[in-house]
Amino acid sequence: MPTRCSYGLIGRSLGHSFSPRYFSELFDRLGIDASYDSYELQRIEELPELLATHPSLRGLNVTLPYKREVLHYVDACSPEVEHLQAANVLHIEHTPAEKLHITAHNTDVWGFYHSLLPLLGEERPHAWVFGTGGAASAVLYALEQLGISYEQVSRTPRGGQRSYENLTREEGEATPLWINATPIGLHEGECLPLPYEALGASHLCYDLIYNPSPTTFLRRALQSGARAKDGLEMLHLQADKAWQLWTANEEE
Repeated sequence: MPTRCSYGLIGRSLGHSFSPRYFSELFDRLGIDASYDSYELQRIEELPELLATHPSLRGLNVTLPYKREVLHYVDACSPEVEHLQAANVLHIEHTPAEKLHITAHNTDVWGFYHSLLPLLGEERPHAWVFGTGGAASAVLYALEQLGISYEQVSRTPRGGQRSYENLTREEGEATPLWINATPIGLHEGECLPLPYEALGASHLCYDLIYNPSPTTFLRRALQSGARAKDGLEMLHLQADKAWQLWTANEEE
């Protein structure tokens, strides 16, 4: 009898995640005999034990703060992961010798690219990207593919990055696309220190956070007449792409 496949999510704090419900509903809808669970890891070093105690795992999503650290435990990387040095999907295969072969992928690029593109039309507006972590790297890579110029903003700027304290209203007015790729906003009331008075109807504010939504960042954007987009559609797109990767060999 074939082993029932299982999938899951690893991260440090997973109470906010949509993934378990999303994939469970997907399995029910498609009649797939599989399970999806959350695995909170206090340290990434706990991953080998997780894999050893759950031999039915065939795929894992990866979220904060392990998108970079998880690469120490994989056997191969997709081109996007090679470029970004960050992964959000692991494809777990069992070799004939009963050894695990883990391939790292990054579907954040796919999800962000295809959720942002319909909002742009023919325009390619200059962007501010807030954050320097794995999610921000995926955003920058997608912007480059779209031909969008950007400035990266950080609390501790390095190598051409901007500081929040030095952003001006005039620059904000001339920067139509603002993207939050930080975890600031996951907790109610948190807000990035930005020149919100610069926002107007010509602006688009995109927050990768999807729960809670709208974040304070997006609420202030809407109050200023700007368009606002949260990260839920991006999450749906990247999750669907992850499922394609996990089941690619089964469909061949």
